[in-house]
Amino acid sequence: MSGLIGRKIGMTSIFDENGKNIPCTVIEAGPCVVTQVRTKGVDGYEALQLGFDDKNEKHSTKAALGHFKKAGTVAKKKVVEFQDFATEQKLGDLIDVSIFSEGEFVDVQGVSKGKGFQGVVKRHGFGGVGQATHGQHNRLRAPGSVGASSYPSRVFKGMRMAGRMGGDNVKVQNLRVLKVVAEKNLLVIKGCIPGHNNSYVIIQK
Repeated sequence: MSGLIGRKIGMTSIFDENGKNIPCTVIEAGPCVVTQVRTKGVDGYEALQLGFDDKNEKHSTKAALGHFKKAGTVAKKKVVEFQDFATEQKLGDLIDVSIFSEGEFVDVQGVSKGKGFQGVVKRHGFGGVGQATHGQHNRLRAPGSVGASSYPSRVFKGMRMAGRMGGDNVKVQNLRVLKVVAEKNLLVIKGCIPGHNNSYVIIQK
């Protein structure tokens, strides 16, 4: 499907024609350069590789510089492949936000905010001592009983416990495009998307 690489700018809200306040996210989408064209004969599948956000040459490897030089562009920080692109593109072509139109629905993928090591109440929504779940007696945010008795004498895989939370690849589907600001390469999308401000996101039609 067609798409672009973008950067999350932040959240705001706008009013629609009925005066309703709509929360939305602003994304700087593209422009992206076609850095490689995958073909079935050479690679076994068809896809477009797009690059976004210029990178300093001294921070790039010689192999990467040679790869981007073939496309006639500078090194890029973020590279993503898109399969089944709607339009045919050539190496070095520039794709901008104009491929999107107001009112259509898109999927946005990003890496969610990392929250570090968290307990079971925050991570899994355990009720704590108020609901007296998992065998706990008087400890508000403790996980309670996690194991079995003499058989099977182990904790089952998948048991919901404390651990690292966030930092996952998350895709939010069917978000409506409210505005396309072509001269500034901006997309205004209804709702929230994963990731912190200035993080990279992938927008797919």
